[in-house]
Amino acid sequence: MTDLLWPGDERAADIFADAAVLAAMIQVEAAWLGALADAGVAPPPAADDLHGLLDDADIPQIAAAAESGGNPVIPLLNRLRPRLAARNAAAATWLHKGLTSQDTLDTALVLCLRTATAVMHEQLLSQVYCLSALAHRHRSTPMPGRTLTQHAVPITAGLKFATWLTQILDARDHLSAVTAALPIQLGGAAGSLAAITALADAAERTDAAERTDPAMAEHPQRAARAGAADGARRLVAATAAALGLPVRDPWHTNRIPITRIGDALVTCTDAWGRIANDVLTGSRPEIGELVEEPAEGHGGSSAMPNKRNPVLAVLVRRAALAAPGLAATLHVAAASTVDERADGAWHVEWATLRALARRTAAAGSQMSELLRRLTVDTERMAATLAAARPGIDAEQRSIAPDAAPGEPYSGAANEIIDAALDRAREVAP
Repeated sequence: MTDLLWPGDERAADIFADAAVLAAMIQVEAAWLGALADAGVAPPPAADDLHGLLDDADIPQIAAAAESGGNPVIPLLNRLRPRLAARNAAAATWLHKGLTSQDTLDTALVLCLRTATAVMHEQLLSQVYCLSALAHRHRSTPMPGRTLTQHAVPITAGLKFATWLTQILDARDHLSAVTAALPIQLGGAAGSLAAITALADAAERTDAAERTDPAMAEHPQRAARAGAADGARRLVAATAAALGLPVRDPWHTNRIPITRIGDALVTCTDAWGRIANDVLTGSRPEIGELVEEPAEGHGGSSAMPNKRNPVLAVLVRRAALAAPGLAATLHVAAASTVDERADGAWHVEWATLRALARRTAAAGSQMSELLRRLTVDTERMAATLAAARPGIDAEQRSIAPDAAPGEPYSGAANEIIDAALDRAREVAP
């Protein structure tokens, strides 16, 4: 994919591209067919991987037809079923049986999110390595600390980089926890598993011995209901296992899994935006302590040949500014959900998730490249610190008036750096 108005979008590659969403929806439908056949609910021939029945050429037609039903699952099935029937009549009969459009689409979105977050994990890991090296290398590099845009007290560049590193590690931990909990969404038309339970019940009735629990022998109808409900849950669990997803009861109208992943993505862009801001400030010519070394053809101006713009930092900051608004849309949608399927609130999630995931992935790639290109001007840092004296030493003089001029005032900086590096080694040995 490309986007003229979001430079760098191509860095997200096929994350949430139409073809990826199409493939994910087909994967969900195939996993469901397999679960039905394996459980004996459908005949064994009904299992089908659905491979090769649709391709990218079908996407424009599916997209155009999606308006008539309000979602892309309906036209997907309309194109898929006749082609499947020509190859596997049993599978065509059982395709999507027991599911609803939200089941297929929600679970497909979860699969796309899992792919996206895997990419971001690799980006974060790369950043952990880069920042660990910077924190170690500049452990004792003196520089002025700044608060509210003004000189505060002396610090070391290593402490600054360790602070960046800790935020990246925090973002990684948050993303890992949320990604691991991204669940399957199967609930049928209204989230009650009614159709799936009915399918399981029909299968259970073919074998009374398996259907009846001896402990409930005096209540055969209750036993039948319990057996069918358990069978429905087993079908959901089998489908989840085939897709590699955790099991969860239907969350049709509980959109916390969606808002949690949105918030986790914003946590990443927050961390990257904070670093980009420091680089943008540090690269101002009058400061010049941090420099984003431009690559060939990067950072130029259409009008001023003298300029070397810190373009990666600018684009990362752009993503950090945009991401919270996208996550807010997810929260508004969650809060606007009604009944057993939301009228519009569910629908707004799809493109919002796509934009948020793609922009986060692109920003992660840009941040990784920025850190690889980052140059630290230690001489400029030292000169700025020297020029800030004696004012920058005012706190030290008030706290320790007997300290010699220029005596280190670094507090527990080394211990803070060590703690960040120790934590980093746990994920990036």
